[in-house]
Amino acid sequence: MSAVEPGEPLEVVEICAGAGGQSLGLERAGFRHRLAVELDPQAANTLRCNLVEYLGYSEDEAKESVKIGDVAELKILDPREHPGIALLAGGVPCPPFSIAGKQLGSSDERDLFAWAIELCGEMRPKALLLENVRGLSANRFAGYRQHVLDRLKSYGYIADWQLLNADDFGVSQLRPRFVLVALQEEYAPYFHWPERRPGSAPTVGELLKDLMAKDGWDGVDSWVEKAKDIAPTIVGGSKKHGGADLGPTRAKRAWAALGVDAMGVANEPPSAENPPSNEAPGPKLTTDMVARIQGWHDANSKGDGSEDDFRWRFHGRKTSVYRQIGNAFPPPVAKALGVSIRNALNKVGEPRELVETADVVTDPVYKLLRSSTRALSVEQIITKLEASGTAMDQPGVERHLNHLKHDFEMTAVTRSSGVVAYSIGEFKAFVGQDDHRRHDLFSQHRSKIS
Repeated sequence: MSAVEPGEPLEVVEICAGAGGQSLGLERAGFRHRLAVELDPQAANTLRCNLVEYLGYSEDEAKESVKIGDVAELKILDPREHPGIALLAGGVPCPPFSIAGKQLGSSDERDLFAWAIELCGEMRPKALLLENVRGLSANRFAGYRQHVLDRLKSYGYIADWQLLNADDFGVSQLRPRFVLVALQEEYAPYFHWPERRPGSAPTVGELLKDLMAKDGWDGVDSWVEKAKDIAPTIVGGSKKHGGADLGPTRAKRAWAALGVDAMGVANEPPSAENPPSNEAPGPKLTTDMVARIQGWHDANSKGDGSEDDFRWRFHGRKTSVYRQIGNAFPPPVAKALGVSIRNALNKVGEPRELVETADVVTDPVYKLLRSSTRALSVEQIITKLEASGTAMDQPGVERHLNHLKHDFEMTAVTRSSGVVAYSIGEFKAFVGQDDHRRHDLFSQHRSKIS
């Protein structure tokens, strides 16, 4: 195999595409969508319209490129139709791993992360990009991550995780995202994580001053002085959260410190006739303001179609638009990752030595149980780990076992001595099984899945 020629289009299949935050970033990085799949019709409509308006697709191309439905259904996405594509990308649902949720992981009907890994194994793209919430990086999911890395290695990929903050890429909010990038061994030596630019993001006041002043509010200058920091993470993308709302109590306090009333989203910016209430910490944001904080440019702003043009027009009612924005991956971050992946596929620069080809261990207890031919007691696990150079005490092993029980079938056998020994079985996550409980749960809750 050889490098992708720089002039050749790099095609991407994107799953759980939403309204197009990642889509726009990847397009600006030099990718072209062969297919984008989204469950929510309103978000898919936004994506289709913008492919035409800002990204140069014809109406027919946009209609063909965006499919609406459950991405795990073969009639929606058949991996056999896309073998060896340049990139498989997606922002699979976050609630299974979110700290704000129950962190059900593989037991959550919305979990598609493990399934996406198997999809990668079937399609064999040159590169894989998946992003999710910071919660996936927690100890609770160490075994889950280990399973992901082991599966990707078995398919011939070199994978790595990084926690990226949006403000390091010029976006005016923290928005930490846990990102997985995997490449076939031929291209992996050329991949470098995008360079972070700390301090590059404007403050909320600087970013939104013109939008806040649009209708003649005379308090905008003092408000800009108060809004002297980046925003908390934009939330509210889930249909289970109800209407447009800027987050839980802690987030509302952070917004209040910036002079923003987080108790909803406004239809219009403040004006001389309708200034913010004296009882509120300041004005409410509009969806245009929230979109700008998420890294998009205004639909009617001047743009030239260059790689830094992030114009986008949202379609639907306010609550739907807010959810579309809240579910999104910031386009500038997606673009930075896309450029790094494109350069790797084009074999730009000197290849680096891949220390990642060694086994990456995120959960030594999982690795030990998976490789063992018999059940092991806690004491045996501690002894074997110590022999391999890993020190872990009894509470530590028990914590790992407890976490593993959530995502894997675990068998506990009491020996004649009274000692309990453990063995690990099947992964509970949905990976494409026809008889998985995910299908029934998904059907029951489909209207609230986003």
